[in-house]
Amino acid sequence: MAKDPEVAEAGSFSAKDYQDPPPAPLFDAEELTKWSFYRALIAEFIATLLFLYITVLTVIGYKSQIDGNSDPCGGVGILGIAWAFGGMIFVLVYCTAGISGGHINPAVTFGLFLARKVSLIRAVMYMVAQCLGAICGVGLVKAFQKSLYTRYNGGANVLADGYSTGTGLGAEIIGTFVLVYTVFSATDPKRSARDSHVPVCA
Repeated sequence: MAKDPEVAEAGSFSAKDYQDPPPAPLFDAEELTKWSFYRALIAEFIATLLFLYITVLTVIGYKSQIDGNSDPCGGVGILGIAWAFGGMIFVLVYCTAGISGGHINPAVTFGLFLARKVSLIRAVMYMVAQCLGAICGVGLVKAFQKSLYTRYNGGANVLADGYSTGTGLGAEIIGTFVLVYTVFSATDPKRSARDSHVPVCA
């Protein structure tokens, strides 16, 4: 059956204009011999350390300002905390995306592993580096601001009055899903394809 030239010209029968990368191998021992692998681990460690250091310190600083100042506009405020979290993620992902992929979160790494975008070895080592970075980042906050850290329970979040633990857990699950979905969308090869429907611009 002959193709309609107008339909063919419109691109309905043309080949894909993007390349799907092959799935990452489950075990890739060769990665352990490459400097780029260890450089990526260092990038994930440093990025997570900086993220926790800045954001936890911002939360503790906000809580201390609220206690010592009756003026609600006297400190960074809730919006300032949001900017600290969002700004740090933006800067750190921008700086590390070309080195490690800019995961900075074990949930993102686990999601990319399930999608076969990273090997098991890389996924496990990324998670170890991220957890160690988080511990060291919070440890630095505690070392530099021990009294404030102890007084405000390390800047830990608490549920507002009227919200159950299940509601808080649901919000965390939804927020983590949105984060992982955003990373998947940003790394999808179709995002730069013609007539793409992926909701992230190239």
